[in-house]
Amino acid sequence: MANISGTWLGTYWQQENPTRFEATFVQNGNTIFGNILDDGGLGEATVQGEVIGRKIRFVKTYVDANKKLASVNYNGTIAEDENSMSGKWDFFGRFGFESWEAQRSNQNLESELNKYIKNKVPVGV
Repeated sequence: MANISGTWLGTYWQQENPTRFEATFVQNGNTIFGNILDDGGLGEATVQGEVIGRKIRFVKTYVDANKKLASVNYNGTIAEDENSMSGKWDFFGRFGFESWEAQRSNQNLESELNKYIKNKVPVGV
């Protein structure tokens, strides 16, 4: 089973217009939850869904200032290296299907620090 925990940067298209987003996912077994911040007028959303093998499915729920909820359904596939994913999203079948994709963010500071230490510390120390 793929593990998508972490920060992701992505794009979804609506009528051929791209919108960038940043997502943070937390995975516990097959269950995922998290937050997405769209780079557009819709703003922040929560995420809840699941990962089965390399398949991902989640619902993104926007919350506006009036506390009205709007939900969007996402389905996709996670790449074998677990660093990218893509698929289709829809408003529960109402307006057809549109594409989305995301790349794992390079914000793994612990991994970068370990690489730096390994390369900079003399062997005899």
